[in-house]
Amino acid sequence: MIKIVGVSGSPVKDGNTETFLKKALEFSESIGGVETEFVSLAEKNVNSCRHCNWCVAKQTEGKPCTLDDDMQEIYPIILEADGLLLATPVYLGRLSGYMASFLDRLRAFVHGNLYHRRLDYKTGGAMSVGWLRHGGLETALFSLIQGFLSVQMIPVGAGLSCAFGAPAVASRDGKGDFDRNQKLGILEDELGLKNMEFLVERLVEVTKKLEGINP
Repeated sequence: MIKIVGVSGSPVKDGNTETFLKKALEFSESIGGVETEFVSLAEKNVNSCRHCNWCVAKQTEGKPCTLDDDMQEIYPIILEADGLLLATPVYLGRLSGYMASFLDRLRAFVHGNLYHRRLDYKTGGAMSVGWLRHGGLETALFSLIQGFLSVQMIPVGAGLSCAFGAPAVASRDGKGDFDRNQKLGILEDELGLKNMEFLVERLVEVTKKLEGINP
């Protein structure tokens, strides 16, 4: 049994990004041999990394970072995961500030005196939700992939319509038209949902093959 943890970097509760990620977690469980956990950064206080280097020499058990915020309750969940699915909305052609702060705070698992290299052999899948089909989806995905590489995780690509992960759009056909009756346009993006399934299948496959390697 492997554990996949999904983290949503949107400030909107039950919006398109959270819905897209929850669908991915449900699909991963349907494959079998997978348990999941969902983490939303909405309404959570995750401060930016201060690069104070406290983690380099002063970590103690149960305290990877000196900042006393909601990241302290997220750290143990990340440590329990075999694979991560990170989903971000696209803001100005890039990932959200919420997700950027989350990724930066994983630095405590790279340089820490106690939690050094604790993310090795964990896999990562990238998901993005934008309003327009060509409105920065791939740029946001690549930022997530770069984050995985920076903390020594193993990123898993997709390859259906995008090599970096699973992009999807919230407007009908990705054209940007606004429809006040369309609350969750992500559910109407057939290509986006196929991208998600392709990514999840690959993430589960690779994670299962790596199971047991991480000491």
